Amino acid sequence: MRNKLQKSDAEWRDQLTPEQYRVAREKGTEPPFSGDYRVSDEQGIYHCVCCGAALFENEHKFDAGCGWPSFDRPLGKGSVEEHFDDSHGMRRTEIVCAHCDAHLGHVFPDGPPETTGLRYCINSVALTFHPGE
Repeated sequence: MRNKLQKSDAEWRDQLTPEQYRVAREKGTEPPFSGDYRVSDEQGIYHCVCCGAALFENEHKFDAGCGWPSFDRPLGKGSVEEHFDDSHGMRRTEIVCAHCDAHLGHVFPDGPPETTGLRYCINSVALTFHPGE
């Protein structure tokens, strides 16, 4: 297990756009259908916008119709961490980057039953796509 990347709020604000900071560092949510939620056949890996850690493979992305990028699994067991989230009057499981604790989104048990049955509902502003990886 590697050490967590830690930066001050000022360092994060210098590195990220205001929307990236609001979502990734303040546990915000981007509006549905506002980011990159399209599914394509392009090979590549999605990385954390904060630290660059590899998080999700494009081949595991699917159209859930929810307005956010959805994946049926993370890249590896150690790429994301789950935390209980009872904000907004709901019981949910928050997903954060395992390397820097950036808020990514939530995981729900309503994904494709033919794969994992999970839907990792992720804010597109928290990701960067690296095609060809």
